[in-house]
Amino acid sequence: MAKTRRELPLYEGVEIIGVAAEGKAIAKVDGMTVFVPFTIPGDVVDIQTYRKRKSFAEGRVVRFVAYSKDRIQPVCEHFGVCGGCKWQMLPYPLQLKNKQQQIVDNLTRIGKVELPEIMPIMGAPETTFYRNKLEFTFSNKRWLTEKEIGSDKEFTHMDALGFHIPGMFDKVLDINKCWLQEDISNQVRNSVREFCLQHNFEFFDLRAQQGLMRTLIIRTTSTGELMVIVVFFQDDEMRRNMLMKHLADTFPQITSLLYIINEKKNDTITDQEMITYKGNDCIYEEMEGLKFKIGPKSFYQTNSEQAYNLYKVAREFAQLSETDLVYDLYTGTGTIANFIARSVKKVVGIEYVEEAIEDARENASANGIDNTLFFAGDMKDILNQAFILEHGRPDVLITDPPRAGMHTDVVEAILFANPKRIVYVSCNPASQARDLNLLDEKYKVTRVQPVDMFPHTHHVENVVLLERR
Repeated sequence: MAKTRRELPLYEGVEIIGVAAEGKAIAKVDGMTVFVPFTIPGDVVDIQTYRKRKSFAEGRVVRFVAYSKDRIQPVCEHFGVCGGCKWQMLPYPLQLKNKQQQIVDNLTRIGKVELPEIMPIMGAPETTFYRNKLEFTFSNKRWLTEKEIGSDKEFTHMDALGFHIPGMFDKVLDINKCWLQEDISNQVRNSVREFCLQHNFEFFDLRAQQGLMRTLIIRTTSTGELMVIVVFFQDDEMRRNMLMKHLADTFPQITSLLYIINEKKNDTITDQEMITYKGNDCIYEEMEGLKFKIGPKSFYQTNSEQAYNLYKVAREFAQLSETDLVYDLYTGTGTIANFIARSVKKVVGIEYVEEAIEDARENASANGIDNTLFFAGDMKDILNQAFILEHGRPDVLITDPPRAGMHTDVVEAILFANPKRIVYVSCNPASQARDLNLLDEKYKVTRVQPVDMFPHTHHVENVVLLERR
């Protein structure tokens, strides 16, 4: 006999009292914590729960009883449906306040290490149009908003080009205007969608794994360069050439127009052949007179202007001298390595993605830098005792790992390397705090500088200086 699904409670007139992780807010009902998105402290709401455990519940707002005095009007028409920019209704100074607290909470509760006074968070100069890269997904299963569903309208056109709905891998919200990337990105995306619809190009079915149009990636630089990458699922030469010609003719400002045929079951492109249709196979960013090559597979900080401020903090924390040997872990395209190379004797950079390391070497050569050495491969396999003994124990070690933080083998290798100072740049204070705890036996945290790279989101970067005890 089938189980009857238990109806979960509706809580009425509940006040939001705090901000939680992942952009959610907190309410308390009968001593139980309830997590609710798209609300801020001071809002009074009716909450329909959809998940309930012993100590907490998750819900969504079905009615605003009263709005917080701090709430502001979100600028984006897609707010509340799109999974990004969940804090648009929160004034920017309050966003920064909550991000600062997030750093404090993670370093104290997870890190459990002695801390200096944490410096005030460095806010972003721009809070809209600050990203230099966005990826959009084609789908034949467009997400219908509650307003659309309630309109009694019949929807026959279900193709979309936009962002995934959180928790719904096969549903995509059709995006009209995104405030994250300068407006040429909106123009290109909307033009591609319109062209594909006019010519009956099949949008991808993520469940059935069929269709022609898969993803669209747009990258920009502060120097005015523009890269557009179209990812097709099928090798349909006629339709592919139609679309690529349309893009080339309509947007002459595209400096790098590329495409990929990706027939795999996932969207990763690191193992795919990149084909240049028109223009260059890369774009260039500039920083302090240095030029940095960015290929289609390269990692580069997605907020160029704030990345410069972040790297200046890292350089200051490193306290570099012309006799220093520096290790730069997770170097990407060698941005930090080349950024500091003129101040030190030598920099050794390590990165997993081979193409990024090729770009790092080219960046060094193009900028006349001859004191960098780059290696490609899994960090835990490359950075071992033999490698350190061969290339020398670093005076300073800079690490900027992915969100998961550092593998324990990497932490052990760092402890063996025994640098005087470690500068730890992180996009995830929780995993950073865990790693600081592992390094605590030999290193003391002496400086902490949060940096906001992603306004209107809960994400925050943090730079920590550790000095040998």
